[in-house]
Amino acid sequence: MKFLDEAKVYLKSGDGGGGCVAFRREKFIEYGGPDGGDGGWGGDIIIKAVHGLNTLIDYRYQQHFRAQNGTPGMGKDRTGPSGEDTILKVPPGTQVFANDKETLLADLTEEGQEVVLLKGGRGGHGNTRFKSSINRAPTFAQPGEPGQELWVWLRLKLIADIGLVGLPNAGKSTFLSVVSAARPKIADYPFTTLHPNLGVTEIDGFSCVIADIPGLIEGAHEGRGLGTRFLGHVERCAALLHLVDGTQADPVASYRTIRQELEAYGGALTDKEEILALTKSDALPPEAMTALQQELAAAAGKSVLVISSVQRQGIEALLRQLRQHIETAREAGAKGDVATPVST
Repeated sequence: MKFLDEAKVYLKSGDGGGGCVAFRREKFIEYGGPDGGDGGWGGDIIIKAVHGLNTLIDYRYQQHFRAQNGTPGMGKDRTGPSGEDTILKVPPGTQVFANDKETLLADLTEEGQEVVLLKGGRGGHGNTRFKSSINRAPTFAQPGEPGQELWVWLRLKLIADIGLVGLPNAGKSTFLSVVSAARPKIADYPFTTLHPNLGVTEIDGFSCVIADIPGLIEGAHEGRGLGTRFLGHVERCAALLHLVDGTQADPVASYRTIRQELEAYGGALTDKEEILALTKSDALPPEAMTALQQELAAAAGKSVLVISSVQRQGIEALLRQLRQHIETAREAGAKGDVATPVST
């Protein structure tokens, strides 16, 4: 399935049905009187997060969605049926923005969560509603109110516990394929990952989700390479796993490049917990890897793990550290210490 994380769609709720002008015509009843019913309400536009979706590809080929109009009222005081709602099913983590791409209208973070984005138009009153002591036979009724219409942007931010960041070919996809059942494309050239991948891994019976996004390069915030388009997918993560290729000429410069791009992007990514790991330890002598580890730890001001995804060296220790960060974040969220997105 093709990955699509952004789509523009047109939405329109249903128009309300018009009221009815009618009069009773019954045998042996001399003065029948008005009996026009009300029109039905127009259908609503509802956005709902459902299980089993992880892309917005459904909105690549259909961009216009309209709810059903309400049915006009009928004689004998019969109210017209309301129009059916139109439900747009989206993956959890989808945000709905206005056409300016800045005004957040809804943020659906959990399965089953839904929001009525556009209300249908109200049905008009029939002439029965306007009967009074001074107007015994009204000959008019209300028209139905028109529905609302709006162009919106759907933007998907994947729900994951850990986000993988690093330069192209830092070993992110290889790591994800080793610790989970995900099978991202792996090759020895840059930008083999062109869209985010999700993998579910278990750490001593503890399940978590890891998101792998395309690699960043210097100047990504200016649109170079694939830019920072996919960084939104790690905004919701509890922590970032920063992988640095140990075989590069200057791993410290590589680390600083990614940190600068995260800072330029914003989104509080630099405030998240960061686990730092040197990859491809199987390609260098242990002495050289130890020296690089010490140099990177001094530059970053934090401890650095050394791993080899191919030989599974250091993977277990890294996963246990990831579990600690995830559990801490979940406990803080349960106590309300961490702000969670609120839908409208």
